[in-house]
Amino acid sequence: MTRVLVTGATGYVGGRLVPQLLDAGYDVSVCVRSPWKLGDVPWRSRVRVFKADLSDAVATRRAMTGVDVAFYLVHAMSAGRDFENAEAQAARTFAEAAEAASVGRLVYLGGLHPHGGRLSAHLASRAAVGQTFLDCSVPALVFQAGIVIGSGSASFEMIRHLTEVLPYMPAPRWVRNHVQPIAIRDVLRYLVQAVAVEEDLNRAFDIGGPDVLRYGQMMNGYAVEAGLPQRRIAALPVLTPWLASQWVSLVSPIPRQLAVPIIASLQNDCVVSERDIDQYIAPPEDGLIAYRTAVRLALKREAEGQVETSWQSATVPGAPSDPLPSDPDWAGHTVFTDLRERDSTAPAGAVWDVIEAIGGVRGWHSFPLAWAARGWIDKLVGGVGMRRGRRHPYRVNSGDVIDVWRVESIERGRTLRLRAEMRMPGRGWLELEVEPNESGSRYRQRAVYFPKGLSGRLYWLVLLPFHGILFNGMARSILRDAERSAADAS
Repeated sequence: MTRVLVTGATGYVGGRLVPQLLDAGYDVSVCVRSPWKLGDVPWRSRVRVFKADLSDAVATRRAMTGVDVAFYLVHAMSAGRDFENAEAQAARTFAEAAEAASVGRLVYLGGLHPHGGRLSAHLASRAAVGQTFLDCSVPALVFQAGIVIGSGSASFEMIRHLTEVLPYMPAPRWVRNHVQPIAIRDVLRYLVQAVAVEEDLNRAFDIGGPDVLRYGQMMNGYAVEAGLPQRRIAALPVLTPWLASQWVSLVSPIPRQLAVPIIASLQNDCVVSERDIDQYIAPPEDGLIAYRTAVRLALKREAEGQVETSWQSATVPGAPSDPLPSDPDWAGHTVFTDLRERDSTAPAGAVWDVIEAIGGVRGWHSFPLAWAARGWIDKLVGGVGMRRGRRHPYRVNSGDVIDVWRVESIERGRTLRLRAEMRMPGRGWLELEVEPNESGSRYRQRAVYFPKGLSGRLYWLVLLPFHGILFNGMARSILRDAERSAADAS
């Protein structure tokens, strides 16, 4: 059986590729920095999991042992100013590990870009990563894709929010540039079939859907599929990429760190220059998926709550990654807590249903203006803000995002622990727990904050007067909703 290694399995493309490789009959391993994020994915028991940062040569070589085909599906789009060095070093480590382990083939998904001319820093970096793999001794298939359209993709979400929020849009000149979007289903098809290509290929291939469109046409194509009026778009010469990315960050849930590279990559026409891949991977009989069909499929998946992976899962630069220490480990440290406990007549299952559906469109059950203000403040200082929402309306898994929080652990039916990813001088968690008792259930809500320096202590003290309103109101509202739901069910 062909052994395949997938890096980036907690990401948007990797998380969708793994189950398709398994269904194709391959023996799959994954290499991730945070294995806990895979705790609840349905295919977890069918793969081997290696914990490794791609800057760790020893751990990366260990994951490569015995591998026939290795996928490189990671990037540093939101990794800060030093992303170019980080991407270059990770690619070199990966290529050297593949050489040492005698891997049969590397497969990389990079960005579609024009040949010649000046590229944005992120497109240039992704092109350099692809060249690193082509220059090593292991044969490499480098796919160069443009804007990926699918439920949960960052590019699709940006198009969706810009179109829905703004009936009239002052936009940069790049809205007139030509792009060639591709459906996520077609991207995955190329990646899966790359494993079985018989020729010993070592080259880059452009891949794109059947439509070449201006970016403005893509937005109005979305409007048609979403049942919205056509949007008027005015191209302005004064709106720089930096200003445009700030604007996108404000009117969409895409954080500034992710908006900047997406906007920068749109400064050039990005269309397929060759279709040589058709000689090795035959196109589907009914053709590649058209742009508006891809939009229609994405909207359908979102409406059904069937979004497999999302850009939301991307690691937030600067966000804490350490789990909440156990209580005994707090000895000798400054820790602030807010604990609320209440009994309820609602059964534990009804309370849990409300807990697991928290956030997103359902909100946080108390003082919505305060939560919204905190989200806007976070956006203004470069954070993710409250508008990331959630991938599924009422069910979450480990590693999922809920607005400014990430699910650190879940014991379904009992405990949900969220780790804060907002910008603040310290580390914070929110833990929601329910257990049955004689009256119905016992609800326990705990906020834990590890301050960093004097600013962290001041931060907690400034917010302290609001905690009584915010957290007390949350506990009361969660139980009220659970009791109402239980009464309706009976």
